[in-house]
Amino acid sequence: MNTLNSLFEDCVVKYANNVFLLEKRNNKYTGTTYKEVQEQVHRFAAGLINLGIQKGDRIALLSEGRNKWVISELGILFAGAINIPLSIKLSEPAEIKFRLSHSGARMVIVSKFQLKKIRAIKNELPDLERIIVLDIIENSQDKEIFFSDIIDKGNQWLSENAAIFEERWKSVTGKDYANICYTSGTTADPKGIILTHRNYTANIQQSLSLFRVPEWWTTLLILPWDHAFAHTCGIYTLMSCGASMAAVYAGESGLETLKNIPGNIKEIRPTFLLSVPALGKNFRKNIEKGIRDKGAKIEKLFRFALKIAYKHNGIGWDRGKGFRFLLKPLVKIFDKILFTKIREGFGGRLEFFIGGGALLDIELQRFFYAIGMPMYQGYGLTEAAPVISSNNPSVHKMGSSGRLVSNLDLKICDENGNDLPVGEKGEIVVKGENVMAGYWKNEKATSDTVKNGWLYTGDMGYMDKDGFLFVLGRFKSLLIADDGEKFSPEGIEEAITDYSGFIDHCMLYNNQKPYTVALINPARDALKRWILDNHIETSTQAGKELVLKHIESDINQFRTGGSYQDMFPQRWLPAAIGILKEGFTEENQMINSTLKMVRGKITETYSELIDYLYTTEAKNICNKKNIEAISGLLK
Repeated sequence: MNTLNSLFEDCVVKYANNVFLLEKRNNKYTGTTYKEVQEQVHRFAAGLINLGIQKGDRIALLSEGRNKWVISELGILFAGAINIPLSIKLSEPAEIKFRLSHSGARMVIVSKFQLKKIRAIKNELPDLERIIVLDIIENSQDKEIFFSDIIDKGNQWLSENAAIFEERWKSVTGKDYANICYTSGTTADPKGIILTHRNYTANIQQSLSLFRVPEWWTTLLILPWDHAFAHTCGIYTLMSCGASMAAVYAGESGLETLKNIPGNIKEIRPTFLLSVPALGKNFRKNIEKGIRDKGAKIEKLFRFALKIAYKHNGIGWDRGKGFRFLLKPLVKIFDKILFTKIREGFGGRLEFFIGGGALLDIELQRFFYAIGMPMYQGYGLTEAAPVISSNNPSVHKMGSSGRLVSNLDLKICDENGNDLPVGEKGEIVVKGENVMAGYWKNEKATSDTVKNGWLYTGDMGYMDKDGFLFVLGRFKSLLIADDGEKFSPEGIEEAITDYSGFIDHCMLYNNQKPYTVALINPARDALKRWILDNHIETSTQAGKELVLKHIESDINQFRTGGSYQDMFPQRWLPAAIGILKEGFTEENQMINSTLKMVRGKITETYSELIDYLYTTEAKNICNKKNIEAISGLLK
């Protein structure tokens, strides 16, 4: 099975009556079987061919996750065309316009919620012939046609051209392009990552070497469906096993959709969930709030139960070994009286999360492991379709990114491209059938990234003696001290935000300076609760200083004498801290669509504050700028 077309057709034969897609309609989730999806895919593909779509044409897809997302993509592929999946989080017209223009998209498929974005730029896109609207709307405009009309056209065309249609979809080969996935483009124009049909089918097979997926499994696909992680590990891996996937019920806004997730989880009762660190943190905060709301006694018991479970579990690799087996009866008791009830909030069937998208702090992994819903960290990038490694229920080591998938070569290289031995840090470089074909219309970027079939990931890491991959962060994110020493800030930043209840975001900065500084977004609601509980008068200078020192105390946990003093070298910790009045959001472009900090944008925006942090005055947390910032935050 070298193509997604042949894979899907084989799955329909094997799992015809299994439910593939679940979507909420009339306040109830309704299933659509593999056979029913196939009928719609064929009709939609035929409709596209009837409209003149040729092999190799590009069609963009901009929609929330829903049945028609999958049907649209498969329909594009069966027509022999290439899908350009676009993130619904793209808000600037120029961002969407660049992707449609650069890819040469002849058509765009769009939901009613995203339609206004296309209408705003359609007259600036001479190559755009049609706008296919997934929903029936009033007052349609020029170039717009409804999805249902395409289905009807396809049904009619198929009745007379079945042989031509079969010849078209079967003519697609593994080398043919399936997707052009654009990077976030935070520092330059986005790059279009070309993934072939074989890239995807190879990575599905590779992923299944780490995870067994029974056909009765179901997930709620929370992550954006255009995201490589959700795309391969969600849609196509589930499809290949005859399993089911549900869409989050879309609201009128992104916030409304987010609010639907907890209820949808209870309705679907997923057996596993795909997650990114930001999502995992939100789940944890909600769990801890629920515990806190039950009173001080329950919260104290919960904290004690976590402590015992942490000791018993170790780092997963050594769970229950040695003296730890003595804790097993106690862990079982706590599981029955506390953790089971938490899992019921996730439907009661959840076996694990798979974490990806960014580095997942070990503290977050320990937390979910303790409550019986492990978050197995994996690693990959879109250029690798995307899975490279992952922990799994059989073999896992918290803090690592797991074992490599099958049929993939990996080496760790120094700055000159030389192989490094086990345990030494360098660039992660991989080779396999999942490695992209290149960047669309960008030969230089392609040649810089893929050399003799080897993909240079730009990520720093190492392999340990047990065969686990440890990913340390992006080389581009490395900080450089004034003595030339380089270090990755990401693990420190994650630890600070995870161990602190009063810090939402932390970005470290050092560009050949005498010391490192930190930009901090305080957790406003948590701070306000602490202020109320401690009867602090924040209208006074003394009150504001108490709040700032409380934030500083969380960072001091990592300094000599603190609870986590041995976690990081002291010289890497921030010597000066800048408090920010505004959080990092997608709206202000401080984080991207995968919820990673956009360091260049943050550094540029706060350049004056960063300069100030290198003054003697700024080393005092209670400096004038921080007093001003905290005053604004606590209004």
